[in-house]
Amino acid sequence: MNRRAGISLRRQEMEESMFVFTAKVNRKSAIAAVAALALVLIAVILLVSLHSIGGSKPAPDTTGISDASDAARYLAALGWQVEPQPLEVRELVIPRSFDGVYADYAALQAKQGYPLAEYGGMAARRYSFRVLNHPSGEESIVADLVVCGQSVIAGDIQSTALDGFMTGLKGET
Repeated sequence: MNRRAGISLRRQEMEESMFVFTAKVNRKSAIAAVAALALVLIAVILLVSLHSIGGSKPAPDTTGISDASDAARYLAALGWQVEPQPLEVRELVIPRSFDGVYADYAALQAKQGYPLAEYGGMAARRYSFRVLNHPSGEESIVADLVVCGQSVIAGDIQSTALDGFMTGLKGET
């Protein structure tokens, strides 16, 4: 096979494997296509952002908690129904360092985004409420909210039963 015949054969193979598509599009059609594509893109962005939010409510403000009724409203904003009067309101001092059980509790608070560890050595107030709507149906469930000044610095849901449990306010363990 001579060189010219080889080139001609390759060109014929390329032409057979190439596919060319042409269309006559007027300006109105092009604008409509671009607008439709933009609408689809916006719809996808909205769906992705709504999915990432998960349809959940925004977290309640952790400031402005000055009494038991404010604490109960905060818990209600997280979805917990509690008795209006607390079981206990207790003044306490946050430990300067966290060991053992306190370290585990501080880790739970950090997982929830509460800054308990930053308040070591400071006075705080703990509000304890009986929870009325825990999924377990147990009657011995208590919600604790720890407030320093007027800011929530810690919180938990716990069972006071002998074989009880403790979770974060949003179910974190």
